[in-house]
Amino acid sequence: MSRHRIKSVFISTYLTLALLAALHATWNSFQAAGNWLGAAVSLWGVLAFFVYVFTADTARTSANLYGMIGVAAAGALLATMAPAPVPYSALPLWYAWGLGLGGALAYVFWYSRYGRGESRAIAVGSILPEFALEDADGNVVRSSDFLGAPTLFMFYRGNWCPLCSAQVKELAAEYRALDERGVKVVLVSPQPHDFTRRIAAKFEVPFRFLVDVECRAAKQLGIFAEGGTPLGLEVLGYDSDTVLPTVIITDPGGSIVFTDQTDNYRVRPEPETFFAAIDAAGISTR
Repeated sequence: MSRHRIKSVFISTYLTLALLAALHATWNSFQAAGNWLGAAVSLWGVLAFFVYVFTADTARTSANLYGMIGVAAAGALLATMAPAPVPYSALPLWYAWGLGLGGALAYVFWYSRYGRGESRAIAVGSILPEFALEDADGNVVRSSDFLGAPTLFMFYRGNWCPLCSAQVKELAAEYRALDERGVKVVLVSPQPHDFTRRIAAKFEVPFRFLVDVECRAAKQLGIFAEGGTPLGLEVLGYDSDTVLPTVIITDPGGSIVFTDQTDNYRVRPEPETFFAAIDAAGISTR
């Protein structure tokens, strides 16, 4: 089993268990208070972060999430210091220290980090390898079709990822600044064609929304995440494999002038970073 698949099992299982434990701890805190309250605080502190990510429309978070970890730790300490329930149960401590604080630390310092190295296939200064994609209707589109203009390729995991969707929205809001520089924008995901059609219709900007069928381009470029989709999303039509979030900017001749190969899926560059790279490379065509 690949490390990405292990993580996909972890995140789906962890969030399910954390929610059930939070509800259980909350119910018991009303019945017996004591260290059940600490367990509830620890767990809801973690779950509140995920609610924020799915509702705040944000493209990035801080790397270490000290606020979330701090709340989880405070809850764990409260669970330790508060009176134990009668009859005694070790569950509040397991909830607070294991699922609450332990889960938060695992999510921040293990799950969120890819441990990826820089892909040589997309090294700055090299020519972008040619690869084939498909548009939402299944027509083949090649990377070489974008030669002649500076091009920003953004590989994103899919509509299921709130940070990816927010990053697409953020980039769409800056389409005029990109157009002023003559930059073509190509947004690539391995998700099904219909899902790509939906996100393209949602933003209505002159970008190309393309599909990386079976992650062929991702494999070729060294940004493939085998089993990287959270477990369970297959029932919604997503494939279990996905791509590592990556941005590549090329000049009109196809030479790579900038890449962002983030090692933390929650830490992504802002549009100003792309503008600075384009301007510094002097590749604007307008």
